Amino acid sequence: MKKQAVFVREFALDLVADIICGLLQGIGLHCFIDSIDIAPGGASGLAILLNRLTAVPIGFATLLINIPLLISAWVYLGKQKTIRTLKTVLIVTLTLDFIITPYVPVYTGDKMLSCLFGGILVGASLAVAFLRGSTTGGGDIMAKLLQKFRPHMQTGFAVMLTDMTIIGASMLVFRNIESGLYGLITMTVSSYVIDLLLYGQNRSTMITVISPRSHEIAAELMDKLGHGCTMFKSRGAYSGTEGETVICVMDRKQFYRAKKIVYGIDKDAFVIVSEAKEVYGEGFLASDWEV
Repeated sequence: MKKQAVFVREFALDLVADIICGLLQGIGLHCFIDSIDIAPGGASGLAILLNRLTAVPIGFATLLINIPLLISAWVYLGKQKTIRTLKTVLIVTLTLDFIITPYVPVYTGDKMLSCLFGGILVGASLAVAFLRGSTTGGGDIMAKLLQKFRPHMQTGFAVMLTDMTIIGASMLVFRNIESGLYGLITMTVSSYVIDLLLYGQNRSTMITVISPRSHEIAAELMDKLGHGCTMFKSRGAYSGTEGETVICVMDRKQFYRAKKIVYGIDKDAFVIVSEAKEVYGEGFLASDWEV
């Protein structure tokens, strides 16, 4: 019974996320991007080009383009992720063709504003899908396939990499270099928004502390900040002095307190501060790694 309740809750959250994704992407594509003749990449970019060549509705064209990619996702990304993506693609398609396109007006103002707002909305829509473990197909699947074999690659960069060819093709279809340049701006904004929403709120700070009073510092950091510390034996190359080095990962907002703690105990402590873009484990993010 408990498992069933969890399933219903997760399915409802997925559905809400898909609807939000569909609305954001539909508005971004229909109101801002399609009207200025740019194809910012991904399946939607290909769909815009196909629409210009054949008059097939953009949403339906996106669905057609996604069929071979969904087959690849089934093989390489797994059954569950493919089903999630198929559900997302269907909802985005229906939202774009039957809700946004017939009823929402197109923005006809400044072309640069269209680029920027289109990129923001499309990037936000992709981030919403990624946060729920899904994709909107097309370039998203390509990005996930790239990450499958290159796990170090960030999502926004992976999406951007897969979009470059489509932007090049758009200049040929629209016979306009500006279409490619504006598409590049939209793609860059979209990629930045994806990484900002996926990683920007989860960035942490890692400090490495070298001090003869390392045990005392570690105990105080754990007590005051509520985060664990790791200690390992170290030896100074110049002095030859052996000791223990402390590593502690914390929220960025806690760094000021951590610095105050360290130098309150040892004013001569050697501290290295690093940015940690993603931290998985207790007290941070749950792992989304698929084995």
